[in-house]
Amino acid sequence: MIKLIRNADVYAPAHLGKKDVLVIADKVVRIADKIEGYEGMPEVEVFDFSGKKLLPGYIDMHMHITGGGGEQGPASRVPEAMLSQITSCGITTVLGLLGTDGVTRSVENLVAKARALTEEGITAYCLTGAYGIPSPTITGSIEKDIMMVPPIIGTKIAVSDHRSSNPQGPELIEVATATRRGGLLANVAGLVTMHMGSGVGKLDPLFYALDHSDVPAKNFLPTHMLRTRELMEEGAKLVRRGGYFDMTAGSTDEDMEIGAEQIMEILSWEGMSTDHLTMSSDAFGSQPKFNENGDCIGLTYCSPKYLHLTIKSLVRRGLPLEEAIKLLTSTPAELLGKTGVKGCVAVGADADMLVLDENLDIDALFAKGQVALLDKEIVLKSRFESAAVMRIQTHRRWCVCIFFDKNLDNLRNL
Repeated sequence: MIKLIRNADVYAPAHLGKKDVLVIADKVVRIADKIEGYEGMPEVEVFDFSGKKLLPGYIDMHMHITGGGGEQGPASRVPEAMLSQITSCGITTVLGLLGTDGVTRSVENLVAKARALTEEGITAYCLTGAYGIPSPTITGSIEKDIMMVPPIIGTKIAVSDHRSSNPQGPELIEVATATRRGGLLANVAGLVTMHMGSGVGKLDPLFYALDHSDVPAKNFLPTHMLRTRELMEEGAKLVRRGGYFDMTAGSTDEDMEIGAEQIMEILSWEGMSTDHLTMSSDAFGSQPKFNENGDCIGLTYCSPKYLHLTIKSLVRRGLPLEEAIKLLTSTPAELLGKTGVKGCVAVGADADMLVLDENLDIDALFAKGQVALLDKEIVLKSRFESAAVMRIQTHRRWCVCIFFDKNLDNLRNL
């Protein structure tokens, strides 16, 4: 199917201005001031986005697609993500991973879920490993998992956290070396995503690995780096050494605004730019609250909606839109080894495109050329999303789902 997008204000993420964009199947094939000759053809869909902004679909580098949680027992396990929960937030590419629970949440299940999401219409990659060392794997080897089990592209590990195995520099080097070697053999990113807790070790194991091995800084991505001031400052040191770090969007409106202010502060520091920073949602991962004795006294989980809300907050604070969206587009694409394919609106790129209205609210979404969201209505759904009516009001940040039983009785408004 051919799609012609007209009159959109394009952010690629660089601001290109008003353009027409031609899509054939799942690829962008032409971008021009005006594309003529396609109107009236039966196989061409035309979309007029006058007054709206077209930008790359978001890439979420940290999503618990099989659910997280478990810190308060089996009943606290978070449900798996559904396709529309992802696409309604402007996300077209996800990197799935495990959390604290690497037992009932297996790498096998993670791979199956990533493949399912890709079959359903978006792009999903995943990581082997979890919080513990040795890393849980499918084949018994990090290197073999990355080499032999698509869509695995790297490894997850937890550092400086009381729930982790507290890996030190030598252990991190061992994991990173296997991950990089597997990435080279499989021609994938070979990324080591490091869950960062608030422990006293901070980024010490990572700096040790950089000082005592030849694994490039680009192969490491510490995340949750807004957790403490010390982590933010150590992250800046890492960027100045050529590295990258990831920041988690808030899990509440208040946390989101605090996080946006922290990001603005980081960007004011010497040597810092959105070219070396990413932002992720930690969606469907648990947000446990521990007291001073280490007891879990509360637990909730994250929503992917805070990614776009943070972008809007950053723009309100004066960060240009073309800079803000790099956090979710071109920079994560570089870490995934997908520059020019993901995270951009460009000829030859995947047709993952997000449309914002005049208020910067999500209006439409294309995932690999398919219409996933249009006029704020969900179009693309997963097989088992059985809602009779589902409208996502992304600009008001609420959703209404109406379900019926098999006799269309007993309406339940959730």
